Amino acid sequence: MRPVGREALAFWLREPGVGEIRPVRLPDPGPDEVLVRTLWSGVSRGTETLVFHGRVPPSQYDAMRAPFQDGDFPAPVKYGYLNVGVVELGPAELRGRTVFCLYPHQTAYVVPAERIPPRRAVLAGTTETAINALWDAPPLIGDRVSVVGAGMVGCCIARLLAGIPGTQVTLVDVNASRATQAAALGVAFAGPADAPERQDLVFHTSATSAGLQRSLDLLGPEGTVVELSWYGDADVAVSLGGAFHSQRLGIRASQVGRVAPARRDSRSLADRRALAVELLRDPAFDVLLTGSSPFGELPDVLGRLADGSLPALCHTISYPEE
Repeated sequence: MRPVGREALAFWLREPGVGEIRPVRLPDPGPDEVLVRTLWSGVSRGTETLVFHGRVPPSQYDAMRAPFQDGDFPAPVKYGYLNVGVVELGPAELRGRTVFCLYPHQTAYVVPAERIPPRRAVLAGTTETAINALWDAPPLIGDRVSVVGAGMVGCCIARLLAGIPGTQVTLVDVNASRATQAAALGVAFAGPADAPERQDLVFHTSATSAGLQRSLDLLGPEGTVVELSWYGDADVAVSLGGAFHSQRLGIRASQVGRVAPARRDSRSLADRRALAVELLRDPAFDVLLTGSSPFGELPDVLGRLADGSLPALCHTISYPEE
C-alpha cells in the first residue's frame, strides 16, 4: 500500500440539497502521478445543480459519472469536473505548471501526469462540449444559426460560431441582460419572441421544453435543432405537429461523453481537449466568468445556484494558498 501523505478538503453532496466540506487524506504521488494544488474550480450550473438536487435518473448513473467522482448518485457523492491547479509534486518538467483537470471541488489531489496544457481554463470542459456540438452538426459558410439558451454552453457555442466566415449568429435567451455577453462574444442577441426565423441550424441549450419548442419554430425547411440540454429526470414536451413533418425538420442529440461520429476516427478525447485549451486563448471567453466565491462557501453557493438566487454563467471557486 502506498503511504498516505497530506490532507486536503473536498466538497461532498451529503444528501440531495445538502452539501458539506470534508477532509480527505491524499496518497503520495507515484512515479507517473502529480500532486496538484487547486487554484480555481468552476461550477457547471446545469449539470451540477441537477446532481445537487438528486435529479440524476437511475438509468443514467453510469453515464453521468465524472472521471474522478467518488461515491454514487444520488448521494453521498463528490462530483465536479472543472478544476485548475498548480503541480506541486511530480516529474520535474511539470512542477510549477498550471494544469486543467476533470476533478471535483477539492483543495488538492493526486492524478496521473497527463500533459494537459488560471481562471479561464475552468471553461475547458464546456468548450469541449461546444466543439463536439459543432462536429455533430457543422454549419456551412453563410448559414443563419441561432443558439437558444445563453448559459455557459450556449455562449461557448456562439463564440465558436462567430469565427465562421459569413455566418449570421444570434444568441437567444429570456434574460435580456445576456445581451451584454452576446456583444462581447461578437454575436447578435434576441429575446425568444424577437428571434429570427427560417434558421438553417439551431443549437438548443436552455434545458426547458419552451426553449426546445422555440428552437424548432425558428427553423427553416429541412433545418436541424442540435439538442445539448440535459434534463435529468424532468419530462420534456414539444409539439411535432404543424410544420415538423411537412418541412422535414430534425432534432439531433449531442453529448460530450464521446467524440462526435464525424471526427471519431481522426480525433481522440485528448485531441479535443487540447483544441479546447488552445481556443481558450481567446480573451472573449472571460465574459462567461461572472462571479467567484471562496471554497469554504461552496455548500451555500451551490444551494443558491440551484435555487436561482445566485445568478451566474460560470461561477468560479477560489482556493487559499497554503
